[in-house]
Amino acid sequence: MHIREEAARCLLCADAPCSKVCKNADPARAIRAVRFGNEAIARKWVSHADEAELEAAEKACIHYDRPIRIREMAQALPEVPSSERSSLEIDFCGIRCENPFFLASSAVSTNYEMVARAFDAGWAGVFYKTICLQEIREVSPRFDAVHNDANNSFIGFRNMEQLSENPVEMDFDILKRLKQNYPTKVVIASIMGQTEEDWIKLAKLAEAAGCDAVELNFSCPQMRLTGMGSDVGQDSELVTFFTACVKRSLRIPVITKMTPNIAHISEPAMGAVLGGADAISAINTIKSVTLGEGSDVNGCQTGSGYSGKAVKPIALRHILAMVKNPIIQDKALSGVGGIETWRDALEFIQLGCRNVQVCTSVMQYGYRIVDDLILGLQNYMSERGIGNLADLVGELLPKFYLPHDLNRDTIVYPKIDHEKCIGCGRCYTSCMDGGHQALSFGEDRRPRLNGAKCFGCLLCRLVCPTGAITATKRIQKKS
Repeated sequence: MHIREEAARCLLCADAPCSKVCKNADPARAIRAVRFGNEAIARKWVSHADEAELEAAEKACIHYDRPIRIREMAQALPEVPSSERSSLEIDFCGIRCENPFFLASSAVSTNYEMVARAFDAGWAGVFYKTICLQEIREVSPRFDAVHNDANNSFIGFRNMEQLSENPVEMDFDILKRLKQNYPTKVVIASIMGQTEEDWIKLAKLAEAAGCDAVELNFSCPQMRLTGMGSDVGQDSELVTFFTACVKRSLRIPVITKMTPNIAHISEPAMGAVLGGADAISAINTIKSVTLGEGSDVNGCQTGSGYSGKAVKPIALRHILAMVKNPIIQDKALSGVGGIETWRDALEFIQLGCRNVQVCTSVMQYGYRIVDDLILGLQNYMSERGIGNLADLVGELLPKFYLPHDLNRDTIVYPKIDHEKCIGCGRCYTSCMDGGHQALSFGEDRRPRLNGAKCFGCLLCRLVCPTGAITATKRIQKKS
C-alpha cells in the first residue's frame, strides 16, 4: 500500500469519527499530515495506539466507498525524526511575522469571526478581503471547480466573487478590533478605488484603523465596473499614479497586488516601484472559462478568475520575472497562487518571497491546514540545519537560466527497476505515441530501452505509476 494514495482517499472529515473513538491517538491528524506532505512526522499522532484502538478507528470511518486502511497506514509510517523546531519568524517590509503564512484577500477573510479563528489556528496574518466605496452585488452561484476524480479535490477553482459586501465602516471597525485583540498578528487592509480620492480615503481609513500595511488591489479580474481591478493593473501609468498618491498619504507600508492577466508582469510592477511601493503581491486569479455542470448563472456563462493548484507554475513564473528584474528585485514579495502544502510555500520562498498567501486550499480544507504548513516547513529546515527562514529566501535563483543558456551537449537516460515495475506498459505507450519510440514491450511485459533511439526526455519516468523509472548519471552526448 502506498500511504500517499490511501491518504488521498480520506474525506478529511470535520470532527473525524475515526479520531473520536480513540483515546491515545488521532488518526485523522496523521492522515492529514500525509495528505499535505508531512509523512515524515505523521507517526507521532498514532504511535501510542494499540491494534485494537486503530481497528476501532477504522471501523468508525464513514468513507462512502471503503474505510481508510488506518492500521496499515500506521504500520507503514516512518519513525518520527528527533529534531528541534526551527523558528519561522521573518521580516516583511519592516513588519515582524511569526511565520510566513497569511490568508489571502478573498472569501476566507471576510469578517471578524473568520479571521479571529484563523489567527487562533496559527496563521500569522491576513490580507483582509478588498474594501471599496462602490456597491458590490455578487452573483449566485459564483464558484465552480475542476476536480480530481480520484478524491474530488480541486485541480482548479473558478471564482466570480468581487470585493467585500460589508459597509465600509463595518470593515474598518473589524480591522481595528482584529489589531486590538491580536496585536502580534499582521493585519493588512486590501483596498480598491476608482478615483484618486477613493484610493486616498480608503488608505487613510486603513491607517486610522491601526492596520500594519495596506494592499492596493490592481488585479481583480471580474469587476463589473470599469477602471477598477485588473483594468488598472494592466496599465503601468495608472499603477504608478495610484501607488504614488497612496504612498504620499500614509506612513505605513504600501503593497501592490499585480495581475497575471498580462504578458509581462514586470512592466506594471516597475510602475509600482516607481510609485514608491514597499512590497508586491502576486498573483491574483487568472481569467478563465469553465463549463462544468452547474457553472452557469441562471443559464448564462461568463469568464472569471481561476485559482488553485493548477495556477502555481504560472504564479512562480511571474514571481521569477519580477525577481530577475533589476528595478524590482530588491522589493519584498508576497507569493500567491496554488499554495496547498508546505512544499508549495517553500517554492515561492526559494524564488524570493518573504511570505505566502493562501485562499483556495483553505476553502477546501479549512484553516487547520496551517498546522501542516508550519510543521512541514519547520521539519524541512531542521533536516537541512537551517535556523533562519530568511536564509531560504531566493536560494534557488542562481539555478535559473534562459533557455538558450542551458546545457545541450549532455544527456540523461532512464533506468528501469524491474523489481518495482508491474508491467503496466504506460511507459511504452507514452514513448511510442508521445516520445521517440525508444522502448520495447514484449510478452514478458518488461519494458526495455533502446539507447540508440532515446533522446533522454524522461517522459517514461513521468508516467510510471510505481516510481520504477529513474534517471541515470548525466553523460556527454555522442557526436
